[in-house]
Amino acid sequence: MTDSIMSKAATMEIPINSNGDTGTLPEDDSLEQAAKLQWSLDEKDLQQVMVSGPNLNETSIVSGGYGGTAEGIIPTSSIKGPAVRYNAEFNKRIPVTGLGPNMHHSSSSSSMTAEEITRGVAVEKLETMKKWGLNTYKCTKQMISERFGRGSRTVDLELEAQIEVLRDTKRKYENVLRLARALTNHFYNMVQTQHALGDTFADLSQKSPELRDEFGYNAETQKLLCKNGETLLGAINFFVSSINTLVNKTMEDTLMTIKMYENARLEFDAYRSDLEELSMGPRDAVAMARIDAAQQQYQVHKEKYERLRSDVTIKLKFLEENKVKVMHKQLLLFHNAISAYFAGNQQQLEQTLKQFNIKLRPPGADKPSWLEEQ
Repeated sequence: MTDSIMSKAATMEIPINSNGDTGTLPEDDSLEQAAKLQWSLDEKDLQQVMVSGPNLNETSIVSGGYGGTAEGIIPTSSIKGPAVRYNAEFNKRIPVTGLGPNMHHSSSSSSMTAEEITRGVAVEKLETMKKWGLNTYKCTKQMISERFGRGSRTVDLELEAQIEVLRDTKRKYENVLRLARALTNHFYNMVQTQHALGDTFADLSQKSPELRDEFGYNAETQKLLCKNGETLLGAINFFVSSINTLVNKTMEDTLMTIKMYENARLEFDAYRSDLEELSMGPRDAVAMARIDAAQQQYQVHKEKYERLRSDVTIKLKFLEENKVKVMHKQLLLFHNAISAYFAGNQQQLEQTLKQFNIKLRPPGADKPSWLEEQ
C-alpha cells in the first residue's frame, strides 16, 4: 500500500489555484503534505550546499524519492572523492568545478609575494642610489675643500714619494719603449732594403758576365748583413716586448691599486671631516644618533684606507724588485746583441740569442699558425 502511494506521489501533478492553495483532492491530502515536506527539505539542502561551496562536510545529501525517511540522509563527511552538489529536481549529484577558498587564498598570497619582492628590489635600488649620492656629495665637498685650502687631508709622506717616483719612472720607460719601437721599425726597413739589394746584385751577376765576381761579392755581403739583421731584430723585438709588459701591465696594475688607494683616502677624509663637524655641534638625542652613524662610517672607511695603503706598499716593493730583475736581463741582451751585430760577429750574436732563449721565426712567418695560437 505504501509503495503504491509513493509511486503515485512521484508521478501525479499537484494542482495549484490562483491563490496558491492546493486543489480539492481529499484523497491526496497525505500525498500533498509529504510532497511539500520533501520539497522544502530539498530546497533547504540545495541552498545550504550553494552557500558553503566545495566545503560540504557540514551538509547532507538526501537519497530516495519523495517521502524518504531519516535513514535516507547520508552525511557527506563520509563521502570520499571530489566535492558534489545535489540536484533535488533531477535526483543527481553535480561535481563542483569552481575555485574554492583555499585556491583563492593561494592565488592572492602568490600575487602578494610577487608584489613584495618587486617592492623590495625597488627599495634596495633606491637605498643604493641614496648611499651613492651621499657618498659622492661628501667626496666632492672634500675635494673642493682641499683644492681651496679649506680642508685637511691625510698624507703619508714616504708613500707619496714612492708613488711619485713610480709615475716618473713609468713616463721615462714609456719613452724608452717608444724609441725602441722606432728603432725596430727603422732597422726592419733597412733589413728589407738590404734583402732587396742583395737580390738585385745576384740578378745582375747573372746578366753581366764582365762584372759577375763584383756583383757576386756584394750580393753575398748583403745577404749576410740581412741574416744578421734578422737575428738582431729578434733580440730587439724581445726587448720591446719585455719593456711593454713591464710598463703597460705590471706598472699599470700597481697604478690602478694606487688609484683605488687615493679614492679610499678621499672618502676617509670626507667622513672624518663630517664626523668632526658633527662632534662640534649640539649634543641632543638626534645629534648623538647622527654622530654614532658617522662614527661607524668613519671606522669602515678608515679600515678600507689602511688596507689599501698596505696593498700599495707591498705592490711597490715587489714592483721595484721585479723591475730591477727584468731590466738587468733586458739591458744585457740589448747591449750584447747590438755590439755583436755591429762588430760583425755572427757567432756571438747567435750565442746571445741562445743565452736568453730567443727563438727566431723563419722568413715569411710573420703571423703564427693557428696551432701556435692555441
